[in-house]
Amino acid sequence: MEKIAIGIDIGGTNSVIGLVKENGEVLVSGGIPTQAYQEVDAYVEALEEEIRRLLAEAGEKEVLGIGIGAPNGNYYNGTIEFAPNLNFKGIVPLVDKLKERFDYPVIKLTNDANAAAIGEMIYGGAKGMNDFLMITLGTGLGSGIVSNGELIYGHDGFAGEVGHVIVEKNGRQCGCGRRGCLETYCSATGLVRTVFELIGTTTLPSRLRDKVKEGDITSKMVYEAAIDRDELAVEAFRKTAEILGEALANSIAYTSPKAIFLFGGVANAGEYLIDQVKMYMEQNVLTIYQHKVDVIKSALPGADAAVLGASSLVWKEAKKIIA
Repeated sequence: MEKIAIGIDIGGTNSVIGLVKENGEVLVSGGIPTQAYQEVDAYVEALEEEIRRLLAEAGEKEVLGIGIGAPNGNYYNGTIEFAPNLNFKGIVPLVDKLKERFDYPVIKLTNDANAAAIGEMIYGGAKGMNDFLMITLGTGLGSGIVSNGELIYGHDGFAGEVGHVIVEKNGRQCGCGRRGCLETYCSATGLVRTVFELIGTTTLPSRLRDKVKEGDITSKMVYEAAIDRDELAVEAFRKTAEILGEALANSIAYTSPKAIFLFGGVANAGEYLIDQVKMYMEQNVLTIYQHKVDVIKSALPGADAAVLGASSLVWKEAKKIIA
C-alpha cells in the first residue's frame, strides 16, 4: 500500500493541509480558516474533519504520520507557545490533542522555518547536505539551522532565531518587543520600511514616492520598481542585502554551513538581493570561511513549500520506521 505523510501549515489566516508522497508529490490538498476558531478544541475538530475528508478523497493509503509547521512551535513539547498571530493564546498542546484523534506512528510539530529547513533537506537543494542555514524571508525573518545532519533546537526547542539577532542598537521596533532585530530590516515588511525611510531622507528619484499618497507600498511593488531601475527601489534592496549579508557573515562564524538557502517572496528578487547578499557576506566574513559558503535560492516549490516542509518532519522520522 502506498505510504503518505500529512503535512499541516498553520498560518494566522489559514491552515493548509496536504497529503504528500515520499518524493514530494502532493496528492490532494485542502485547508481550514485558522482565524475562524477562537478555541483550540473547535479548531482541532475542524482540522480532523478536513484531514479525514482529504484521506477519503485520496483513497486507501498507509498514513505514516502528521507533520505540523506552526508559529512558535516547540518540537520537544509538541506545543504552540504564545503565538502572537493566533487566536489560541498561551501554551497549546496541539500534538497531544491530535494524538487523541489519530493513531499514527509519527505526529510531530515544529516552527514553520524549521519545517522549511527539513523540507529543503528532504525535497530541495540541501539533499545530502549536513550543514546549512535556511532563511525564510516573509512578513518576518525565520530561520532553521542544520548541523551534522540534525536541526538545532537548543535545550528548550527554540534555537535558531537568526531574525531576532539585534543588528542595530535602539533600531526599529520589532514585534517581539525589542528594537533593532534583523527581521525589522530584512523581510518583506523591513524592505518596505526601508523604502519609507529613503523617501523621507533622500532625494533619490522614484515612482514609489507617488504611491505613498495612493496607499501602502508592498515588497512586490518595490521589486517591480527595481526591475525598471528605479533608483530608490534599487537602493532599498542594496541596504537590505548589506544588512542581511553582514548578519549571515556572523552566522557563518558559529555554524560553518556549506550553504545558506533563502526562501520567500523577497528571495525571488534574484540579482537585487541574492547576488548582493553574497557580496556583502564575503566582504564581512572571517578569512577562513571566505568563498566556502554558497548563498542559494530555495529549491522548494513556492505553492507547496509550507506543506512539504511540514510533511518532511514525518518522512525524516518514518525512515527509521520503514527501515
